[in-house]
Amino acid sequence: MTPTPDTNHRQAINFAQKFGLFYEQWTPKIVAEMNDYQFKIVRLEGDFIWHTHVDTDEAFLVLEGELRIDFRDGNVLLRQGELYVVPKGIEHKPYAEHEVKLMLIEPRGVLNTGEETGQRTARNDVWI
Repeated sequence: MTPTPDTNHRQAINFAQKFGLFYEQWTPKIVAEMNDYQFKIVRLEGDFIWHTHVDTDEAFLVLEGELRIDFRDGNVLLRQGELYVVPKGIEHKPYAEHEVKLMLIEPRGVLNTGEETGQRTARNDVWI
């Protein structure tokens, strides 16, 4: 359920406060929406699954820690304050040796496992 903006009570989104509300990993939580795009924060550690997002790009912005995104022909390493956009249709697999906190920016309704579904598929559209 999308929260209704309260124009009488404007408040910045505090990432530290939001991350303090949950500790489970690989379960993105929505903190904001802009047009049809959602800003999701998530904690990651370990290996994810190979997956693609056929219809959309996916942006990864590392807020804390270090994230490696593996591709079939190499990888990209992201450190705190760095952003990478995985183009639509490109198979990828995130990996974090130690816990990383990051923001995902993607269209509303995108599953964390893309076209693959299974045990790692998180409940979608969860606001925090």
